[in-house]
Amino acid sequence: MRIRTTTAAIAAILAVGVVGCSSDKGSDSKADTVRSTAPQASKAADGSGAGNTGIPPEPTGAARSAVLQAIHDVNGSLTHDEDKAISAARNQCAALDGGATDPDHSAAQRFSYDGITLTDDDGSHVNFGLRKTLCPES
Repeated sequence: MRIRTTTAAIAAILAVGVVGCSSDKGSDSKADTVRSTAPQASKAADGSGAGNTGIPPEPTGAARSAVLQAIHDVNGSLTHDEDKAISAARNQCAALDGGATDPDHSAAQRFSYDGITLTDDDGSHVNFGLRKTLCPES
């Protein structure tokens, strides 16, 4: 009796599983479409991955050094974590190019981390350095 019950339960589970799998009428479901196009939508035409977000590609070599130096000139403690400083700089470029209402305040907030608090005047200096290095005004 126990074997018949177990077999019937397994058969029922498999039947539901087969029906669930066979009800997919192609791979053009809305979820698949969103999932497959989302990464492509964020890529720029030049393949840089910057897209329309205003975030520039991550700088390397001399360009990276120049950005870090511009940030260091405002407050030397900001570049202890270089990756965090570069990430903040790239995001600040998006604010600058996106028409932020108060970009100096935005920079001061964005670069106030790890116990460092910047003023809006410091934010102005950060923006000046970023415009000279990572995100020149277009």
